Amino acid sequence: MHNNALLSESQFLTQAHELAKELGALLTTRHLMLTLAESCTGGMVAETITSVAGSSAWFDCGFVTYSNQSKINLLGVLSKTLQEHGAVSEETAKVMALGCLNRVTLNNHNSKPNHTHIAGSITGIAGPDGGTAEKPVGTVCFAWTDLELSAKNQIQIQAQTKIFSGNRQQVRQQATIYLLESLIKNLR
Repeated sequence: MHNNALLSESQFLTQAHELAKELGALLTTRHLMLTLAESCTGGMVAETITSVAGSSAWFDCGFVTYSNQSKINLLGVLSKTLQEHGAVSEETAKVMALGCLNRVTLNNHNSKPNHTHIAGSITGIAGPDGGTAEKPVGTVCFAWTDLELSAKNQIQIQAQTKIFSGNRQQVRQQATIYLLESLIKNLR
């Protein structure tokens, strides 16, 4: 599992690709489809996933919602949530994950039979600017859903905040690996 270590570009590509293959195997076995909402990673997780041959069997789509307005328009994040908690918050990450899940399940009438959607999201401060004392550069918030419906028909969601070190690219790479690992752990 990820130990917050800085990786070379080739190490990152190798590790991320292996994690994406493992995630795909777990999703396939459980008949699940994945949807993503990414901000600071700018689609890096989706790019990693789609580098795996056959990923269309378990990866539906990704939303890159870099601006606050796109988070509002595409994922249903409320202005109030952004004002009270900020774009980089577990609250926003949760709404991003739920928003992309809602978009695909409500609008995807041609969904594959026996497939349920799960979602993951990332929002953070990759740097080199944008950090504050409360949320320094490297702060990244994650959320992921597990559509194991309870008797009350509720979606289960988890969120976590991590602080990564390194330059902009390294923060984005660590966030990509962390979300892949978190989704894998959640599916085991």
